[in-house]
Amino acid sequence: MTGESRKWMKFRIATLLAFFLVLFIALGSRAFQLQILSSKALKALAEKQHTQTLLLQPDRGVIFDRNGEKLAATVMADSVCADPSKIENPGEVAGKLAAILNADRAALRKKLSGGKNFCWLARRIAPEQAASVQDLEIEGIFLVKEPKRFYPSGELAGHLIGFVGTDATGLEGLERHYDRYLKGAPEKLLWTRDAKGKRLYPRVERPEAAAKEHYSIVLTIDGRIQHLVESHLKTAVKAKGAKGGFAIVMDPRTGEILALANELGFDPNNFSAADPSLGKNKAITDCFDPGSTFKPFLAAAALEEGVVKETDMFNCENGNYAIADRVIHEANRKRHGSLSFRDVLKYSSNIGSVKIGERLGKERFYQYIKKFGFGTKTGIDLPGEVGGLLRPVEQWTRVDAATVAFGQGISVTAIQLITALSTVANQGVMMKPFVVKGMMDRQGKIVQAHHPTVVRRVVSADTAKRLTAVLTDVVGTEDGTGKHARIVNVAVAGKTGTSQKFDFSRRVYSSERVKTSFMGFFPADNPQVAILVILDEPQRDKWGGVAAAPVFREIGEQILTRFRTNIRENSPGELDKPGVDAKVRLVSAPAPLTLPEPPEADEALVPDFRGMSIREVLKKSKEKGLEVRVSGSGWATAQQPAAGHRLPEDRLCTVTFSMGS
Repeated sequence: MTGESRKWMKFRIATLLAFFLVLFIALGSRAFQLQILSSKALKALAEKQHTQTLLLQPDRGVIFDRNGEKLAATVMADSVCADPSKIENPGEVAGKLAAILNADRAALRKKLSGGKNFCWLARRIAPEQAASVQDLEIEGIFLVKEPKRFYPSGELAGHLIGFVGTDATGLEGLERHYDRYLKGAPEKLLWTRDAKGKRLYPRVERPEAAAKEHYSIVLTIDGRIQHLVESHLKTAVKAKGAKGGFAIVMDPRTGEILALANELGFDPNNFSAADPSLGKNKAITDCFDPGSTFKPFLAAAALEEGVVKETDMFNCENGNYAIADRVIHEANRKRHGSLSFRDVLKYSSNIGSVKIGERLGKERFYQYIKKFGFGTKTGIDLPGEVGGLLRPVEQWTRVDAATVAFGQGISVTAIQLITALSTVANQGVMMKPFVVKGMMDRQGKIVQAHHPTVVRRVVSADTAKRLTAVLTDVVGTEDGTGKHARIVNVAVAGKTGTSQKFDFSRRVYSSERVKTSFMGFFPADNPQVAILVILDEPQRDKWGGVAAAPVFREIGEQILTRFRTNIRENSPGELDKPGVDAKVRLVSAPAPLTLPEPPEADEALVPDFRGMSIREVLKKSKEKGLEVRVSGSGWATAQQPAAGHRLPEDRLCTVTFSMGS
């Protein structure tokens, strides 16, 4: 080989080495880019090509009453989905599923014959239906667990709790107001395919730990008091032929709502089948003329301003008092002559109230109406509250000032009334009403606590005490309008009310359509419980002292007898002595935001079956040696005997099941 040939050979070798070096660097760079720099993006692209993702409904926190009883919870229910590409005979499969799911066969066949890789056939079905679907073992038909909102106590506090929609979003009540706290992060349903395009079974992917956590909320509501209030309210509405009604029980010292009931009842488990208007919490959304229940606030203003004394006399004009072009009459056409300030309230005189208002003056009266919270929202932690209707005092005529004095021509809400009354009970200090004591995470750690909030002082403690004495006469004396609210051995302060509803078609107040009411608190010398009862358009006994006052008495009596309290036996001073059981202050006493520890297992006690499927109940009862009588289908909603009771001698327990919504 010549020198020239050797040079050419070396040049070619060098060129090849350079080429391979460049190629190696290029391949290495590409590999580095693919494996390191672009790995996440490529992985995401691959998953996108081989995975179909659907979001499932998120889980929600529990709603507890103040005693730790569940008022709203989540159960895991089965939903039926399908991969139509795997269904060989859509008509036959649709027929089998339609019989189990109570669904339209043609609609199911249409879904199963589609070209999609995924479709829902039924959402959140009953456990026994899910078991039947599973027993079919049909290729391409799958069961997926989804959270389902469940209300163990049915109608109990339904208007207060509200409900959630099909997308697990709160639509009414506390479910709506606290939706962003109760609602957690959604789970993902993943359908994957392998490299050959073969579809695999679906799987559920849980949200990351860092995802938004849902919280549970603890209410001020006592489920036991709520139950008895709802029961008595329902009985009264039926007995008096009323259109409906509502009642509120409040702790005047803290603003805690212990019970808030609406009638007609509403079961959030079946919200989709109910009249939408039934879901309204009318105690905070409906305005009405308060009638005579407004008179105590006029009296408080007059006492505070020093324009009257309890012994002052007022000429009640024998039942007719002309103001401008209007003649003011007494309710029920009664005729009073001269009445003392105390008797004006005891007999609920309209004309006497007008004359007290004249002494006070409309400007000062207006200012106290505002101080008592009328015309503005209370700020209660519930959605839909309205502020009522209070026209500016500049627009008041002399007739307007007169009618407002006995509660006509002004619109208020039930929550405003009970809050204002509680202000008198709480020595003239207004507390903000609230229904949620706080929130906690899944571990039971408190993340937010709500404490009693002072709004303002409205009247002096002395004025509140003097007015309380007057209101005690309304109930305590034999000729008082509120005598039917009397509770044995307990001093009750209260006021009756019967307000006419305005007939917009005739532009007059109706004598037939009325709201009857009674509001009061006890013990009068150390108020611990305030109660308001309102019946809407009763057809029988259309006076507050006859229709609503007995309901107040029955609720108050049962609060005193069903709970450990010695209100009847102890004076206010004795309550503060060392060694006195704190429970004498009822469940309304401020308490730490904690739930009771779960009781130790006791083989002699009936277990809590609520929220379980029939299969789970039968398994649990077998372990306990119980015989169970099953009623209905779905999830357990009620049982007899109740959880925690001693096992009956016959060891028989009846459990009621419901599908819910």
